[in-house]
Amino acid sequence: MAQIMMRKIVTSGACFVVGVTRRSSSRCLVTSSNNVPLKKKERVLPAEGEITKSVFMSQSTDIYTNLALEDWMYRNMDFTNHHVMMVWRNEPTVVIGRHQNPWLEANIAHLTEKDIPLARRNSGGGTVYHDRGNLNITFFTPRERYDRKYNLELIKRALFRGFGIKSVINKRDDIVVRDNYKISGTAAKLGRLTAYHHCTLLVNANKADLSKSLAKREHGIQTKATESTRSAVANLADIDHKVTVDSLQTAVGYEYLRTPALHIEDGGQGLITKQRGFQFVNPTDNWFPGLAELKQELQSWDWCFGRTPVFTVSRTFPVPAELLAPSKVYTATQELVINMTVEKGLIDDVTLSIPPGLIESGFHGEASVITHLKGKRFTSEALNALQDAMLTRHENSDVKKLDEKEQFVAKCFDQVVNTI
Repeated sequence: MAQIMMRKIVTSGACFVVGVTRRSSSRCLVTSSNNVPLKKKERVLPAEGEITKSVFMSQSTDIYTNLALEDWMYRNMDFTNHHVMMVWRNEPTVVIGRHQNPWLEANIAHLTEKDIPLARRNSGGGTVYHDRGNLNITFFTPRERYDRKYNLELIKRALFRGFGIKSVINKRDDIVVRDNYKISGTAAKLGRLTAYHHCTLLVNANKADLSKSLAKREHGIQTKATESTRSAVANLADIDHKVTVDSLQTAVGYEYLRTPALHIEDGGQGLITKQRGFQFVNPTDNWFPGLAELKQELQSWDWCFGRTPVFTVSRTFPVPAELLAPSKVYTATQELVINMTVEKGLIDDVTLSIPPGLIESGFHGEASVITHLKGKRFTSEALNALQDAMLTRHENSDVKKLDEKEQFVAKCFDQVVNTI
């Protein structure tokens, strides 16, 4: 039997008892799986009054752990009679959609320098920046009762009831304030039996780090991957300093519990007392068997980068005059052109078009470069392979480092792969 720890949450002068389930809580909640085939074409779902609600509060601030918890619940829990809203936050991180290109969406060099992880989630949508100043919310329901508008309207009502903040839901299902400042983006995953809709709310996020982490740069990438739509953003704390992540979590949580499961209406205190309340959850294998394996997959390079849709890169770099043969006069600008095709995060094809001026000044080795690069990750792994290929021509020489022309080519290549 599950061990239960009781805590009290006090708000608006009222005291509510909250059950915190440990160890066997996950097993108690699991009654069906998304992998179990349906025996009937249509399920008979309960009436609204038979559905209870819970607010799960993740005790982790690790992005891969929280995404794994989200996926575990989606795969294993039965939400037929029990709808769940999970609230969670992360340390600084960039999260891309399932079908996005990380090299296109994020400033990989900045993330590497600041040791900010990049994660790919299972849902679609665009790229977002998380830190401890974000509140992330996930709504779990049966597939048939997925209702994004309901969830967003609920958040909108919580902002007004709790803080007097007026907001609007736009055509993209973003929540905006003061006409056009985005405070929340949204994405979803719809399975055969279960669905979830999640969004993030900017409370007091570091907007400077957000801007640097998602900064656009010259990349030369052509792809059919989903691209993010850039928007002006605002923090809720800039509108009302009383808004904190904790106070917002409480406001949205109680709005969720006081609202009937299928339509927007204020059920008040009476409905709150009929719900299952707030529950702290500890995302570990002890609570959720198999969670560690899901986390390992979500933080792997093959998932975060290798799942990127195929893309091509084309970049052109003018060659500095001092690197060209001094005895020659050229009628056109001498340019190094780098073209690549990248599939599953690996270089599938590459062409280095070396201008005559660079060859005439002594640079050579294109064939060996192409041979060494194919199959390498589109990262510093490819840069190292390039440098090794160019060094091969020095094997019978006392010179064991790249000359100026080779360093120029390596620098250009480094800008293309944006090393991680």
